[in-house]
Amino acid sequence: MGIPVFILAGLLVHCVFLASIFDIYFSSPLVHGMTPQQTPLPPPAKRLVLFVADGLRADSLYELNSNNTSQAPYLRSILENNGSWGISHTRVPTESRPGHVALIAGFYEDVSAVAKGWKENPVEFDSVFNESKYTWSWGSPDILPMFAKGATGDHVYTFCYTAESEDFGAHDAAKLDLWVFDHVKSFFNSSRSNQTLFSALNEEKVVLFLHLLGIDTNGHAHRPNSREYKENIKKVDEGVKEIASMIDNFYGNDGKTAFILTSDHGMTDWGSHGAGHPSETLTPLIVWGAGVNYPQKVKSQFFEDNFLKEWKLEDLKRLDVNQADIAPLMASLIGVPFPLNSVGTLPLEYLNNSAHFKAESIFTNAVQILEQFKVKMSQKKETTLSFLFTPFKPLSDSEQINFLKKTRLYIQQQRYDEAVSLCKTLINLALKGLSYYHTYDRLFLGLSIAMGFVGWTTYVILVIIKTHTNLTKTVQTNNKESTVLFYGFAFVGMVIVFFLLIQTCPWTYYVYCLLPVPLWYAVVRELPVIQDLATNLLSLHIGQSIGFVLVCVLGIEILVFSFFYRSTLTVGLLVFAGWPVITQLWVQAKTTALIWTLLCMLLAIFPLMPVVGREPNIPLVIAAGLLTLLISCFSLAPLCKSENKYRNNEDMKVHFYQVLSIALSTYVVSSTHDSLKNKQGLPILNQIISWMTLVSSSVLPLLSPTFLFQRLLSILLSVMSTYLLLSTGYEALFPLVLSGLMFVWIYMEQEALQHYGLSLKPKLAVFNFTYATDITQFRQLHLDDVRRSFFFVFFIVTAFFGTGNIASVNSFDPASVYCFLTVFSPFTMGGLLVLKVVIPFVLVSCAFEAVQVTTQLSSKSISHYLLVMSLTIFMMLMNGLAQLLTTKRLELPRRTKHHST
Repeated sequence: MGIPVFILAGLLVHCVFLASIFDIYFSSPLVHGMTPQQTPLPPPAKRLVLFVADGLRADSLYELNSNNTSQAPYLRSILENNGSWGISHTRVPTESRPGHVALIAGFYEDVSAVAKGWKENPVEFDSVFNESKYTWSWGSPDILPMFAKGATGDHVYTFCYTAESEDFGAHDAAKLDLWVFDHVKSFFNSSRSNQTLFSALNEEKVVLFLHLLGIDTNGHAHRPNSREYKENIKKVDEGVKEIASMIDNFYGNDGKTAFILTSDHGMTDWGSHGAGHPSETLTPLIVWGAGVNYPQKVKSQFFEDNFLKEWKLEDLKRLDVNQADIAPLMASLIGVPFPLNSVGTLPLEYLNNSAHFKAESIFTNAVQILEQFKVKMSQKKETTLSFLFTPFKPLSDSEQINFLKKTRLYIQQQRYDEAVSLCKTLINLALKGLSYYHTYDRLFLGLSIAMGFVGWTTYVILVIIKTHTNLTKTVQTNNKESTVLFYGFAFVGMVIVFFLLIQTCPWTYYVYCLLPVPLWYAVVRELPVIQDLATNLLSLHIGQSIGFVLVCVLGIEILVFSFFYRSTLTVGLLVFAGWPVITQLWVQAKTTALIWTLLCMLLAIFPLMPVVGREPNIPLVIAAGLLTLLISCFSLAPLCKSENKYRNNEDMKVHFYQVLSIALSTYVVSSTHDSLKNKQGLPILNQIISWMTLVSSSVLPLLSPTFLFQRLLSILLSVMSTYLLLSTGYEALFPLVLSGLMFVWIYMEQEALQHYGLSLKPKLAVFNFTYATDITQFRQLHLDDVRRSFFFVFFIVTAFFGTGNIASVNSFDPASVYCFLTVFSPFTMGGLLVLKVVIPFVLVSCAFEAVQVTTQLSSKSISHYLLVMSLTIFMMLMNGLAQLLTTKRLELPRRTKHHST
């Protein structure tokens, strides 16, 4: 197999591996074809008002100020005197769309929605709004339309402000909530002169939804502990009070309105959300009005947390729910069918109704979830051979009938408590059954992918050993054996196709199950290589072999642990610092070894620092910019010594533009921070400079000389101009230290190459990337190349986790993109944040490209491929980008000189 074909095959195989993760673990849990289920008894409320304070943390609402007063006095009085309260526990991802889907539709969003920015519906679903007679909603254009689009008929109405209003740099984001309150008031006032609207508002099964985004926006911009965030809570409290009073007056205080206030997700102390920190998953829930229990006094109650004491609410019963439980609660209060896809359990303790109503409601809830289970089971049964189908035994057909008959009998006999208990058992079993059938094929598909992965890894190892080492000898292939082998594997493939065909499996199953066949066919064809390798391994000294294996295992363990504990990177870097001493390299290169040790120790500090974004420090960003300017000035010497005056002038211009970009980026960061701090928004000039810098930084390196250090320095200066614009604190220094270590690494590898007598040390000062692609100069692999590959992988992981800005979703700080935009735009912001993460990868990849060509290794031999299998696609793309950045040069059109005669 040729190198281009081999690389293409690798990309294709790993694209399949990557896609399989989402197909196996993150497929949509929704099923369709269920019958709507509705409580047969009349509901306590005619209408429901749902307030969702986006980004409101439970502790921010419930805690008291230093003077023992609440930030939300009206809501505090409601939970103390008029309604029930608790904590709503959300699930990851703690984002706005999944949170609202859980609240209003009763199920937890599948990951496929992220591909549409959480805005569009990847799969249509039912909701409380859809089941209502009328729903009117006010708020964000990012949230409201998805429930209108998912509704059948024309009864869900939305009123949204413009997307441009969602500005993190605005004077006061509370204006978003004031807009909602004002428009709700205007809406009700206008209904008095509009008979059609007035009649609709007086119908039953009406929902009014107020989405309040100001708290979330202020939290992102100023942090949850800021004055702006707390003031926004106060304004929301006042607005809720006015709206509740106005609605009660509008309906003549008929006592038929139920109110719910909650949040879609919380927020970390550093103003982000998306992960599973308690500050993100714990949201408030206050319910009052028609059909809702009054506060329940208790002497003691036990929870694992200490919130009750902190909030001074020990004597009021706290009723915690899962976020999806709120959907059936709303449906029960206004008497609409439970959303078809809801997996929530009706929290009966919130209801102030008869025991009969509670029993009927929870029974309806149980039947609704059981309907989903039956559809899911039926679908799986249809696509599985009867002798292979394994049903969920706790809910066999006979058990289902037994549960339903027994519950109905208990209700008829007015044994309501027993009926409720039985329904809760049925709900739990049905939910387990749903999960069982949803993951039914997971083991089977997982094994197929694992077999493919192991097969591909084995094949790559064999190819590398065969083509880049002297451990094997060339063996002529037996054509007869090859033919038999081919037909044998072809037969296996046909059996798999037949097996999948008769089960009417999705086309992706064919890909996952057939992939191992050609991969293992390719492995078995290399049987002579395996035999030669085994012979060579058995001839090695046992002690040395065991020592080598132990070192490899230890290195891999450090890499694995670094994904969970960033401080592990510090340990690894400290070990790296001692590498020259351990290998005696310091004897032949004392100065280089000393600098290597110092930079390793300096880089080791970063994984011990707090996650980026938690403690913004603009002066450090400015300091990083000034330090970069200083480095760029010292780097002028090589250009001044150039013999080609024309090229020297052109190179000086490119260098000047890069220095100017660094200076402008430093100024923009400082200026933008001051402007946003003074609530003057993002200056348009700063925004233009930022985008121009981003575009130019991808072009300028290609205009610079292709001499090794000049090109690498040009790449550093270009990416630093962009990285500064995306920095908020100490991470701005990270690329500088990382690049310094990469430069020294290139020198150290030269010393190592000479130390082991593998090659003469080239003159790096005049080394040119464009002349380093002669395949005749490439040498065979050596054992030290395994160490070299490990270094590369470790540096990639360090670039990944060094500043903690990709450790979890909630560590991304929106403030990182404020030099480019402040108006909420998930894809643009996400793209910029990904770019920030990619920049250190580019620096490491370019350095490794230099290491490979200067140590006479083919960059296409992918010797490092073995250790970085899980990052193969990304690394190969980085490898291609590194070659582009280091070897290509754009030629500007020369100006023709005219001489006067």
